[in-house]
Amino acid sequence: MKTTLVKLTILISFLVGSSVQAQSNFSSKVIGIGVVVADLELSLDFYVNGIGMVKTGSFTINEEFSKRSGLSDGTAAAVTILKLENSPEATDWKLMSFGKKASHSQQKFIQDDTGMQYITINVKALNPIIERLKQMKVPLLGSTPTPLNGKTHFVLVQDPDGTFIELIGPLD
Repeated sequence: MKTTLVKLTILISFLVGSSVQAQSNFSSKVIGIGVVVADLELSLDFYVNGIGMVKTGSFTINEEFSKRSGLSDGTAAAVTILKLENSPEATDWKLMSFGKKASHSQQKFIQDDTGMQYITINVKALNPIIERLKQMKVPLLGSTPTPLNGKTHFVLVQDPDGTFIELIGPLD
């Protein structure tokens, strides 16, 4: 019994140590997400004026780096960085456009395609966002806002390129 307990303690210590060690490989806890959009101005309008993100910067990927790095066939791109707030701890939502429409049809439901399909944004109040999106004629999907628990509600919309955006929070 005592031997089993010692082996179990060693195993737990190893597992806890392994998970901590694996996480130590990262220099930042933030993931930067690059999103290719068909129309940069339309997407910026949606995310900044509709959702409420803030523009925090921009940069250009030149032809040489684009090709050498494997990002594209050598096509340059301007990247605009958005965040939920202007903070170093906030995730980068990097929009870039190559000026062309997607080669596949826009999905109607999350299960219609593979890859990244949606993001979740937790908000302090849904009603101001809902009003801005309605003014922009962005449809709320399903029967939203949908109550989740107590005062928290769920709203689902799609950005101009079809990425689903889950908005979760109280109405007011």
